[in-house]
Amino acid sequence: MPWTCCDSDMTLNSKSPWCERAATWFAGILTFKAFDYAFDYVLYPFAIYRLGLVVGGIVMAMLSLINCLLLLRLYDWLKRDWLGIEWLKGLKHYVGPANWRRVLAWLLGRGDVVAFFALSVRFDPFVTTAYLRRGQFDGLSRRACWIFFASVVVSNVSWALVCFGGVEVVRRLWAD
Repeated sequence: MPWTCCDSDMTLNSKSPWCERAATWFAGILTFKAFDYAFDYVLYPFAIYRLGLVVGGIVMAMLSLINCLLLLRLYDWLKRDWLGIEWLKGLKHYVGPANWRRVLAWLLGRGDVVAFFALSVRFDPFVTTAYLRRGQFDGLSRRACWIFFASVVVSNVSWALVCFGGVEVVRRLWAD
């Protein structure tokens, strides 16, 4: 079996390309998601709660811009697909049973503009830019810069509104 991480005697074969890719994705996604969840579900709502929708949104948009720019630099410097973004590029042809993948495949297959909005709202500027740029690890071209900065605006406006709604719901429930 070429996709397995084990040799015929069931010992781990870390030299297997599939095993190496799986380990890279596991470590990359776990680390990225841990930081992403803390940023999105703790820091962002706290900033909206303390500073309000406009000021909190602007502060968090600036932090998001810096964070995503650093992630893009790291992604390009490592020259490894540690988040499965290249896998995501192939998802536009998905026809399997998973509903969320079919919906995402349908959106990604509608062109770059639809993919831009779907990825900006669902993920963040880093993922959106890495997905939509022409090459894999080729830095920020003029087109990629436009995608990045536009995605910072779209993703942060949408997430600030979601956080504001959540904060207001909790605030009103707490007041009762």
